[in-house]
Amino acid sequence: MNPDGRRPLRVALVAPPFFEIPPDGYGGIEAVLAQLADGLVDRGHDVTLIGAGRPGTRATFIPTFDEPQAARLGRPEPELVHTARVSGLLAELRPDVVHDHTAAGPAMARDRQLPTVITSHGPATGDWGEYLAAAHEDMCLVAISQSQMDLSPDLPWVGVVHNSLDTSDIPFREDKEDYLVWLGRLSPDKGAHLAIEVARKAGRRILLAGKCSEPDEQAHFDADIRPELGTDVEFVGEMGDRDKYDLLGRAAAFVFPLQWEEPFGMVLLEAMACGTPVLTLARGAIPEVVEDGVTGFVRQEAGDLVGALDRLDEISPAACRAHVEKRFSAARMVEGYEQVYRECIARWSRQSA
Repeated sequence: MNPDGRRPLRVALVAPPFFEIPPDGYGGIEAVLAQLADGLVDRGHDVTLIGAGRPGTRATFIPTFDEPQAARLGRPEPELVHTARVSGLLAELRPDVVHDHTAAGPAMARDRQLPTVITSHGPATGDWGEYLAAAHEDMCLVAISQSQMDLSPDLPWVGVVHNSLDTSDIPFREDKEDYLVWLGRLSPDKGAHLAIEVARKAGRRILLAGKCSEPDEQAHFDADIRPELGTDVEFVGEMGDRDKYDLLGRAAAFVFPLQWEEPFGMVLLEAMACGTPVLTLARGAIPEVVEDGVTGFVRQEAGDLVGALDRLDEISPAACRAHVEKRFSAARMVEGYEQVYRECIARWSRQSA
């Protein structure tokens, strides 16, 4: 029996095929999956994780590729091969519930004849929203924020489960240096170009770090970031966890003037876990993740962040860390998904009767 006294479940977690679990560097979905897999095992469930590369959690691991397919991210072939192999594996495993985190998951739910939970890790609007709507009768759809759900209220959501962050290996740092930091994927939506403007208006040095490997990311970097580099603006590239947390932990603040309806924002948790205040905009799930005046400052426009930099002494690094540990623990996320799994299984049983 698991801690709540109910029968343990046989759970199949399906990861995308592009990064290992947990990832070393970029890979927000994979980081969440690692915590979920270990947390479910710790609660007594029989968990099989299907992904690419080597095993990295306490769940039984079955790879569809010996090596992660990061170099082919954005191409359809890895997803198609992965999906076909996953289908065969699930037919053999016959778990109580499938929790699919891949792009193909919603489309495959109908043919599996298994209760399937889908987490929408990106905005459930536009083309992706239409795709989810087309598949809605055959899956249990989970939002990662209330904002994500509110933006697409007609989709068949079964609930909200916030992502989590394991802080046990993230160093906390009370004392700060003078530089600012921006970290993320080099997309205009993530606001690196605006972070540079904020830093310069405030007379502060800023370091930029993140992924710049896809064509659209490189185009944005070449057009909007590279011309701004200098003694006060430095691009340090993509980093592994150790270097990333060192960079975040030493920074005076994490400046993130994003330009889209962010469905969650894992990097926000990482910065706060390091004890670093977050300066960002009230877009998407940001007000659910960052507590204005306690773990940073949430404003309406990028220009409003300049003045907020003069108030960093009002933010306690310890309060930033405690906020993540209390609100976004792995245990809280695992319990949320366990409830969703049981509801999905019950719904499937009623529909099949």
